[in-house]
Amino acid sequence: MPKTLSLPQVYSILRNHQGPQHWWPGETPDEIIIGAILTQNVAWKNVVKALDNLHSAGIYTLKDLDAFQVEAIAPLIRPTLYYNQKAMKLKTFTNFLRERYQFNLHRMFSEELQTLRSEMLKLKGLGPETVDSILLYAGSKPVFVIDAYTIRLLTRLGFTDKKMNYSQWQKFITERIPQDIALYNDFHAQIVCLCKDICRNKPRCENCPLTSYCTYYLKNKENPVASS
Repeated sequence: MPKTLSLPQVYSILRNHQGPQHWWPGETPDEIIIGAILTQNVAWKNVVKALDNLHSAGIYTLKDLDAFQVEAIAPLIRPTLYYNQKAMKLKTFTNFLRERYQFNLHRMFSEELQTLRSEMLKLKGLGPETVDSILLYAGSKPVFVIDAYTIRLLTRLGFTDKKMNYSQWQKFITERIPQDIALYNDFHAQIVCLCKDICRNKPRCENCPLTSYCTYYLKNKENPVASS
């Protein structure tokens, strides 16, 4: 049987192993928001290429982006896949920011958290993962981002085998760790770092600092043909 551990212990082990992650990889709140929308279903290296293209076209802020039509934005973000849809999502957000907040992000993020989150979730094409990434990383709001990496890691570690939706996963995690924005930020980043490089679909368990706690690892060590 694997050793048991708490979610704060998972974070401590990952941070000690990987070091602080200093996420999100964006220089300004505008860039973080654009990146959060572009990174849906694509590796971050592709987002960097798209951001470079936008910068080459003189687009650095959401207000800059709002001045361009979807047809002009789409070719610039081609590296991110689904670029036509993502161009529309970007324009949907800039329209919202212009009409509701006159491009004032400080004013937007000063809204009560649940009110703002509810407003943003009504925007076509923005799901809870993207919205929460914007709120946490650009707005420093206390929301924990749930993604496929988070679900993969915690399921493999044996925290739960229940089928849960986004809100249930979020509640499950936030009930077990302190409500702290810096912790939410770095813990999610630690999970992404581990799952991107080690806890992959075909995991590299020999490099993982959590193997002695991992139900998935011990199961497959005893029965190599077993699968998750």
